[in-house]
Amino acid sequence: MPERIAEVTALLAEVLAPRAPLTVIVDGGDPGAAAAFAARLAAAFPPTARAWNVDAVLGLTGPGPGMFDSALNVLEPATDQVLVFLRGGPRHRFAEGDGERRAQVVIDHRDPDWPVIRHLHPDLADPDRWYLSESQAFFAARAAGWDAKFGDDMPRYAEAVRLAGVRPGHVVLDVGCGTGRALPALSAAAGPTGRVLGLDFTPGMLEAARKAGRDDDATLVLADARRLPVAAASTDVIFAAGLVHHLPDPLAGLAELARVTRPGGVLAIFHPTGRAQLATRHGRTLRPGEPMSEECLGPLLSGSGWRLRSYEDVPDRFLALADRL
Repeated sequence: MPERIAEVTALLAEVLAPRAPLTVIVDGGDPGAAAAFAARLAAAFPPTARAWNVDAVLGLTGPGPGMFDSALNVLEPATDQVLVFLRGGPRHRFAEGDGERRAQVVIDHRDPDWPVIRHLHPDLADPDRWYLSESQAFFAARAAGWDAKFGDDMPRYAEAVRLAGVRPGHVVLDVGCGTGRALPALSAAAGPTGRVLGLDFTPGMLEAARKAGRDDDATLVLADARRLPVAAASTDVIFAAGLVHHLPDPLAGLAELARVTRPGGVLAIFHPTGRAQLATRHGRTLRPGEPMSEECLGPLLSGSGWRLRSYEDVPDRFLALADRL
């Protein structure tokens, strides 16, 4: 059994074992993935819990005519069962529907040898139990090839920095900086009298930024966006590319960004593609109520110390600008 699969199933077994009696239902992924993952999960439970029911439910026909749908779309949530959804790879045969939204556990399973927990319902486990280690595992596996895959969007980062209004002398944080694609533009805008920090919680991402020479543009800091090692009200502009939708609690995460920003400071929430394009890349469709939708993001920002100033979601850019209250 690959080590990464053992880590994921051991964590899930530890979280679920105290909740017995319980049925765990696994669905999604490529053909055969749910059955294989369910077997590995069952084996991870201690011998005293082996009488548990861990089922892989495959091929149920959902409400969409003439198409296979995730079994999770036709199962009702219950106190005596936990629904596990595997995000599948290119051969994923299920229409997504609401399966992922309804599941208490979501696992990125595009590489079956490297599964990563992407969501655990807070009733099952506090995010501090899993979020940091799982997110680091997710991005560590992608760090070395990140720029080769996405490096052609650097001009979009530069334009977003311009629209964010970074000026000479500003203190700027790039939170979740990854390989540092925004750092050259942020450094140029802040000038020699400004200061730029690039913060990320994945060592491999920061190492890739150093190899690209971007530590010449900013001070690189290993840090969790939920607990920034930065003084209150010390920052003029926060640049957050591809960050907010990864946070387990977006409201708390935005409040932490507000804590370190001076009144009147700016938050730029950016992605180099629009939401619909990003969803398509990940093999899904947009759903109502997603945190980055305009109807949800506005209240999230106002509830965490920000005022949404502008919202743009077009094919080649997502950019929301907010002012610190």
